[in-house]
Amino acid sequence: MDRIRLIGGNPLRGEIPISGAKNAALPLMIASLLSKDPLVLENVPRLADVKQLEAILENHGVDIAVHGRKAGADMAGQRMTLTAGEIVDTTAPYELVSTMRASFWVIGPLLARAHEARVSLPGGCAIGTRPVDLFLYGLKELGARSISTRATLSPRRPRAACAAPA
Repeated sequence: MDRIRLIGGNPLRGEIPISGAKNAALPLMIASLLSKDPLVLENVPRLADVKQLEAILENHGVDIAVHGRKAGADMAGQRMTLTAGEIVDTTAPYELVSTMRASFWVIGPLLARAHEARVSLPGGCAIGTRPVDLFLYGLKELGARSISTRATLSPRRPRAACAAPA
């Protein structure tokens, strides 16, 4: 078993700023598609996946303002304001979503808000393929009608089932 051995007899003290977790930040960024109101996220990590998701969300019409974009001497995250005033495109093209699995999750908010979505199947998983069948099953149970082609899913939700909760 690997271990770390500290020698010196001095107690460890201080603070180390760290950024937030990628697996928490990405779903929160995607949730911005659900509302016209601005969503402000603090301590978002500076990672390639976050940058890629910015491009995907901007494709759908989300305006993104990033504060603290440059990494300074510390490793603290950045502050983001995401505003999806209008969904301008319900398609998440293969070129954008093929590199990261989390990009597939835009399908739920797009269905909820725009009543349709066309999303390429996810990629970007270094540990191998991971099925999305449970995700799709949940969408069908909520009333989505799914039309699958080779690499793109195009579910539609009946308009009558799209009433927003009170």
